[in-house]
Amino acid sequence: MPLNHFLQFSDLSREEFDYLVARTADIKARFKRYEPYYPLQDRTLVMIFEKQSTRTRLSFEAGMHQLGGAAIYLNTRDSQLGRGEPVEDAAQVISRMCDIVMIRTYEQEIVERFSRHSRVPVINGLTNEYHPCQIMADIFTYIEHRGPMQGKTVAWVGDSNNVFNTWLQAACLLDFKLKVSTPPGYEVEPERVAAAGAHLEVCEDPMDACRGAHLVTTDVWTSMGFEAENEERRKAFADWQVDVDMMKVADPTAVFMHCLPAHRGEEVAAEVIDGPQSVVWDEAENRLHTQKALMEYLLCGKV
Repeated sequence: MPLNHFLQFSDLSREEFDYLVARTADIKARFKRYEPYYPLQDRTLVMIFEKQSTRTRLSFEAGMHQLGGAAIYLNTRDSQLGRGEPVEDAAQVISRMCDIVMIRTYEQEIVERFSRHSRVPVINGLTNEYHPCQIMADIFTYIEHRGPMQGKTVAWVGDSNNVFNTWLQAACLLDFKLKVSTPPGYEVEPERVAAAGAHLEVCEDPMDACRGAHLVTTDVWTSMGFEAENEERRKAFADWQVDVDMMKVADPTAVFMHCLPAHRGEEVAAEVIDGPQSVVWDEAENRLHTQKALMEYLLCGKV
């Protein structure tokens, strides 16, 4: 079968996305029934981490074991990558010793360079530019709770970061609307606005972004790698906390999501993330199931 990578959400076609949703539902159902399912027996996943992680490492490592395979953790500090080995050389070696690679790093260019020299599929576990595995889990979670995304409205309140960039790609692929509100100085790049067309609406007031939304979501004010800006961002984002008032103007069926970890009292009020509209724990668990479906597809094709 052809070699496919998952480096950003737009790498998927609509048909592939629909297939992965169906496979995720089946794989999750097997998991809930404690039914053994080992399509990746004797396959090995290598996980390369330059950024810290809880959900990404746990979901990929547990997921690979649950599918019958093995997972190997590599931190760049403890490997030759941390001593300056070229990404291209590392890709040539690592991909000869495993079946699939997941990379969590800073620059999108790193996963792209690695994939160009890899003999096996490569998955983006997060970069500064995109977080496609997270949005796969988010959208599957919405479908579980409320049905298809097509024609719906998603409100993004906060920083136009890697998670937002991936939501924007998903909106274009799956035909839903993304309303975004960011503080001055943290706006969406003009080229992304132009590329999104009618799928994106920019709102100065976060209340306007949330008005009528079927899904309200946000992320931390300071992403990994931007810690030096923390105090400056706390001041700039003070009026961009998702609170009860914002959820009240959303659609009555709206759900709240957050990719976690969250800071209650900063980007989200405790009453929201711990309230009845929050689906963050289902969202976190679904990282496991969507990524199992993704690894199965990249290694086995359609089953």
